Formats: sequence, C-alpha cells, structure tokens
Amino acid sequence: MQKEQGQKNKKEDNLGITVKKSEDFSEWFTQVVVKSELADYSAVSGCMVLRPLGYELWEKIVKLTDERIKKLGVKNCYFPLFIPESLLQKEKEHVEGFSPEVAWVTHAGDTKLNERLAIRPTSEVIMYDSYSKWIRSWRDLPLKLNQWNNVVRWEFKHPTLLLRTREFWWNEGHTAFATLEEADEEIKQIMEIWREILNDYLALFSVAGKKSEKEKFAGALATYAHECFLNGRFAQGPDAHSDGQNFAKAYNIKFLDKEGAEEYVYQNTWAITTRMLGVLVGVHGDDKGLVLPPKMATNKVVIVPILFKDTKDKVLRKAKELVHELSAFDALLDKREEYSTGYKFNYWELKGIPLRIEIGPKDIENSQVVVVRRDNFHKEVVKFIDLKRRINIILDEMQKEMHHKSKKLFEDGVVKVKTFKDFKDAIKNKKGVIAPFCNEPKCEDFIKDESGGASSRVMISEHSSEKCIKCGKSAKCIMYFGKSY
Repeated sequence: MQKEQGQKNKKEDNLGITVKKSEDFSEWFTQVVVKSELADYSAVSGCMVLRPLGYELWEKIVKLTDERIKKLGVKNCYFPLFIPESLLQKEKEHVEGFSPEVAWVTHAGDTKLNERLAIRPTSEVIMYDSYSKWIRSWRDLPLKLNQWNNVVRWEFKHPTLLLRTREFWWNEGHTAFATLEEADEEIKQIMEIWREILNDYLALFSVAGKKSEKEKFAGALATYAHECFLNGRFAQGPDAHSDGQNFAKAYNIKFLDKEGAEEYVYQNTWAITTRMLGVLVGVHGDDKGLVLPPKMATNKVVIVPILFKDTKDKVLRKAKELVHELSAFDALLDKREEYSTGYKFNYWELKGIPLRIEIGPKDIENSQVVVVRRDNFHKEVVKFIDLKRRINIILDEMQKEMHHKSKKLFEDGVVKVKTFKDFKDAIKNKKGVIAPFCNEPKCEDFIKDESGGASSRVMISEHSSEKCIKCGKSAKCIMYFGKSY
C-alpha cells in the first residue's frame, strides 16, 4: 500500500511546470508544450511530433480557414512534395531567398538521380508549372487554389517546438487574376480572414501591415502580415504576398484577354501555419500550463467530482447527468480514483480546459456546483438550473478578456522612440519599437546589427514626414521594429 502511494505521489510530483514564465520563458514554453501534450520532440533534429491535442487545435484553424476561403471561391488541391531543381531555378530571386533552407533528394536507393529534387520549401514553382498549362484565356481566370500540406525549411537557428521547426504544417493559397486590382482586393479579403481567426478565435491581438523591402517574400512585389507580441519579441502570424507578374513571367503563365491580346496573370500567395499554436501558448499560458481560449477548445468543460467512500455513487451519478446536460460544451468527466482531487485539478489546468466544474456531496444537497475559470481561477457557485446559461456567459466573458489581455500585452510592450539611442535601449529592455524608417535594406541591416538583432516587422503607415531613425534620410514609412521568434 505504501509502495503504491509512493508511486502515485511520484507521478503527481512530475506533473506540473517547474519554472516560472517570467523567469525562464524558453524552458517554461518547452515544458508547457511537452507536458500539456501539444507537441513533442522527434528523432529527426529540428522536427516535431504534433500530438492529438496539438493536431486538434490545428484542425480547428484549418476548419476556420477553409470555410472562409471557400466563400471566396477558393478550391483545395494537392501538388507533389518534390520539386525538380530545373523548375526551382526559373525564378532567380525566389531561389536565392530559399536556397540556404532547401533540403535535397539526390539518390533513390543507391542510384544517383539525374536531377536533384527539392523537398517542398513552398510550392510556387511546382504549381505554376501546371498553371502555365491550364491558363489560356480570360475565361480560365480567376484561378483560386489552396493546398494544406507540410513544408521543409532546413533552418539552422535554434529549433523551438511549434515556433521554429524544420518541418511545419500550413496552407498555401495560390491565386491568379486577370488584373492587379482583382489581386489586390483578394489580399484585403485574406488579411481580414487572418485578423478574424487570430483575434476572434485564438484571442490573439495582432497588428497588420506591409513588410519592408528586406523582409518581403522572395519574388514578391509586396508582403502583408499580422504580427503578435510575446515575451519582448514579435511573432509573425499569417501573411499574404502580392506577387504581381513576377512568377507569371518566370513560368510563362499567359492568357488572351477579351480583346485577344496576350497578357501575364497577376498572382497572390497566402498562408497560416502551425506556428500560431506556439504563439497561443506563449501569449495565454501561465505558470500552471496551457490556457485555451474557449472558442479554440473542443472540450470547454471538465467535471471533477469530489469523491468520498460513502457518497461516491451519488456524486458520480449526478456528475454523469451533468456530462449529458452539458454535451453542447463537450464536457469531460474525470472519474479516476487512483489520483487525488488536487492532482486532477492540476492535470486539467495543465491541459488548459477553459472551465472546471467541481461537485461534491454538499453541492448536491444545495443543488449547485462550483465553476472555476482557467484563465484567472475565479470561482463561482452556480445552481443546477442556471448552469448551461451561466457557462455560456462565462465562456464569452473569458474569450473577450483573454483578447483584451493580449492587446494590453502588446500595447505595454511597444514604445515609440525619437532617437536611435532610445531605439537600442528599448530593444535591450525587451520592448518593441515604433519608429520612422527609410525602408532601405542596407539601413535595415545596420539597424539589426547595431541594435542586437531588431528587425522590421510591419508598417503602421506608408507615409511619414519624419527622418529615418537610423540614417537620417527622409522616412518612407512608420514601422514596427523588434526582435522576433
């Protein structure tokens, strides 16, 4: 008996997070991701295993995205994982942007291939080879395709589960239009979809804007992105790229317009990735573990019965009734008897379930339960008769307050500066920065080198009457700067 109790205590002792978020963010983040069972390390360096809870959250993002892009006329498809080197070489700027990150297949068994095959870092080139065959007339436009897949980018920076891995999951929207105006309108629609998913579902406050010339997607005319802020750094969210006719000219994607003239198409690309799960962890998580926004959690409620030997059957019977009554919230019932009540509280806090319902014999006598919010641990006694209505209200309040907290985190973490000394001091103090900028790649290189790694994020405005924070030339924009994940 003592041996069993000792093993039980040992399991319970190993459950929780052992470092504070404020003291060692990196270790805290890894522990939350691994111990909550979102993701784990794999035998392949820099690559992760997305566990069922993590994949469940990713499926939610896929569903939210899919139903919105389909309303825009986008259809899903799939293209090969392997890309012939000859195709990749056609767009020089694109190739140079990805060359350091490409993983190559050179052999099939012991036989050397006649041509190297790139493992998909992104699919522009393999898709556009087909687009050049499929698009002949204005009647073939617009062509709006999307694929959900994995990509490999063999980065050599320090891998971080969910935030920076060599393989990750995403979507690739690749669209072609007859006019730039149509393409630009889609960029606005996609960026609004990303805003809605981030802010309304993941409860992540974001700012959206245009990327600098240096930070734009390789081969694009312009890149637009959402940026979030956590632990003194920016984290880029979903983006959209206006590719103009660059890829069309490289891959010969032409059409005959209504007057019979031959024109190149205008193209966009856009994506959201599993990185957003990492941002969700980093922004919302606390020293107890994961905190899930109610709209993202499949199981919004867990019922933990308080069990005593003489009243166990009665409490479990009522708890099971509640599971049925709360089926709309996919309520879970933790009826395990081999663990203490405290352990079960900690277990579900680690998992991030939005609401915990506690029910014991005295609660049954009073026709009530205790409802505990995961985000702030506020406890509330609720009568059985009011439970469903009250849960809906609490979940709605929790969703809004989590977003508000994310917004405050952003606003408190970003400062406007007037001198480059103030700029460097702010970065050193783990702040983001707002500053006028000339948008010259060389100047951005100097800023990054001299500030200890701060890069441009997105523009607040594409106009400025001020001088660049670094070089003193006329500024072309007001820009967010900061270190990034």
